[in-house]
Amino acid sequence: MDAKICGISDSSTLNYIINHSHPPKFIGFIVNYKKSKRYVELKKLRELIDTKKKKINFVAVLVNPSKKILEKIKNLKFDYYQLYNVSPEKTKSIKNKYKKKIITALTIENKSDVNRYKKFDSISDIILFDSKGYERSLEFDHKLLKDLPNNITKMLAGNIQYDDRLDKYSKITDIIDVSGSLETSGKKDFFKINFFLKNIKKFKNED
Repeated sequence: MDAKICGISDSSTLNYIINHSHPPKFIGFIVNYKKSKRYVELKKLRELIDTKKKKINFVAVLVNPSKKILEKIKNLKFDYYQLYNVSPEKTKSIKNKYKKKIITALTIENKSDVNRYKKFDSISDIILFDSKGYERSLEFDHKLLKDLPNNITKMLAGNIQYDDRLDKYSKITDIIDVSGSLETSGKKDFFKINFFLKNIKKFKNED
């Protein structure tokens, strides 16, 4: 199981994660969703991600992005675009034009929400199953994901705690995506980040 830490908005946290002995495979940045307290405005974003990211994939988290924002970020060091509320047609167009890997984010409440992955599985590199909360870490019934095929790469988000037992997720996802649970008083907490990353590493070694 791999890890994604999302909602990074300052250089000290970013440097801590990049230089951790067990870094995550993905780091996410909130690019255009201003309702999120983790949103990073463009000038700061450019400075923030202009760094040596080693083997980590940088992810631009985008909610129904406009052509304007896509043009503004096209030359930044992003490996993936994580797209919320984007049609299959627009997703394909973005992937082809900007030559980025795609994480399609689906917000889940019921089985029909889960089954929407079928419209994206031929376009997207990863399917993210998230709660309806967007900037709030809500949860959904993970049992809805139990019958998904193995040929899609799955990412799971939505009220996952930094100290959760990881074996309960291993049968339903390939990647764990955490953000809010790594925070204390609204800021990323190095202790929680360290605990989570060591836990992921330990689980991978045991698996």
